[in-house]
Amino acid sequence: MTRKMDATTRYERARERVLNGDLDRRKFMGLLGAAGAAYGLVTPYRALAQSVSEVRFDGWGGVVSEALRANAFDPFTAETGITVVDGTFGGGDEYLSRVKASQPGEYNIAHLSGVFDYARYHGLGLTSELNEANIPNLEYVIPKLVEVFRKVSDGSLSCVPYDYGTTGLAYNRKHISDEEMKEKGAKILIDEAHKDKIGGWSDWRTRMWYAALQTDQDPNGVTDEDACWDAIRAHRDLALKYWTSGAELMSLLAEEEIHVTEGWSGRIYALQEQGHDIGYYDPPNGYGWQECMFVLKGSPMEACEELLNFMLAPETAIAVAEGQNYPPALDPQKVELGDKIPTLPAFDPSGTLEGLTFADPAYWNGHEADWSKTFGRVQKGY
Repeated sequence: MTRKMDATTRYERARERVLNGDLDRRKFMGLLGAAGAAYGLVTPYRALAQSVSEVRFDGWGGVVSEALRANAFDPFTAETGITVVDGTFGGGDEYLSRVKASQPGEYNIAHLSGVFDYARYHGLGLTSELNEANIPNLEYVIPKLVEVFRKVSDGSLSCVPYDYGTTGLAYNRKHISDEEMKEKGAKILIDEAHKDKIGGWSDWRTRMWYAALQTDQDPNGVTDEDACWDAIRAHRDLALKYWTSGAELMSLLAEEEIHVTEGWSGRIYALQEQGHDIGYYDPPNGYGWQECMFVLKGSPMEACEELLNFMLAPETAIAVAEGQNYPPALDPQKVELGDKIPTLPAFDPSGTLEGLTFADPAYWNGHEADWSKTFGRVQKGY
């Protein structure tokens, strides 16, 4: 225990020197490795870096990809010589379709959303098994975020948790007051007073989750599906359009084409940073989620593990979190997260995440075939 606490102290002191400008990044990583080695966790970069030239990563694009490229991928390439080739997708279903049509090893790491995605990939035989000894920085991650994945894959891991957030209600304060938002909550998305100024993500899970809230039901235990589909149709008829990416979400709000929509907490924070008067409200039982860095079966495992460990290094994860505006998966009880992260929507200083409602993976995956098909028809006007 004493040796572990000494290592943690070393990390904190080294990080303080980085923030003060007294220590460069390369030396920081070396000290972090030495601190972990003190209690048998960290090994130096391995010869595998010489044998693998690139790793493919696929994520959500926009400010999220920019934050990862600047703060994780480019520094990782400089450190190891391994190039990170990144692609983007607009939704989990879209990316899974690409993976199913691909050759083994064509896709390597994906920024997946929700434990239900992890469970889907595991059910399809697409999970790998990480050697956690190669990812010592997993030690800094909130335990709750790790354990939910272990339960799906029988104790092993095919991913590391990376960030979390909420899909709450975003609204233009020029047209909707904070008081109106709190009064109406999720039902504001089916309020005729805002017809043609409403938006929504073209994602069946999000639509069904908000329909459950609009009909006063538990999103993880809908008892009246017909009422939910009626609410989804009402939203469709009142909405200007469905958005399909974070970039489109931000554009619609920034240009005032829409006045209200559900939206991703980090993207809304980015709009607020840009000076837009956009409010954000998480209604009761709002949609909480966590994202992971998932390694697909057939990937170059040691190179992927090297990248994941690099990304979980506190200095790297904090820089990415500040860039993409989502709290990192790092445990605030173990790591000092700086000034900005505690101000982000959904941030939990306790590290327990008890205040967030997450989708039950078995429940949502059990309804996927039926609900995704039905939403496809509703989206087309049926």
